[in-house]
Amino acid sequence: MKFICYPKCTTCKKAQKWLEENRISYEFRDIKENNPSREELETWYRTSGQPLKKFFNTSGLQYKALQLKDKLPAMSEEEQLDLLATDGMLVKRPLLIGDDFVLIGFKEGEWKEKLGR
Repeated sequence: MKFICYPKCTTCKKAQKWLEENRISYEFRDIKENNPSREELETWYRTSGQPLKKFFNTSGLQYKALQLKDKLPAMSEEEQLDLLATDGMLVKRPLLIGDDFVLIGFKEGEWKEKLGR
């Protein structure tokens, strides 16, 4: 499993602590230092079954600076994926990537259900 996060993010810290408390092994990846590729993002998006807009960090400074709230609805999926791949800080985190699932953000109940805890 891959755990993709921004180490300074408090939600990411909570998620990481939860993984460790539940003895769930994972591969750690800093989203700022190792931005997801367009191919990874597309695969995760397709696997997640979620709308692509869920992958955007809507509370982030970059999202607001680029005025994406107004621009995203007019952008194609291809354009959105290309944009997400330019800056890890645009991507909602943490991401937990399994073989057949993708969890976006940390909702403890959702994680418990998916990971059988």
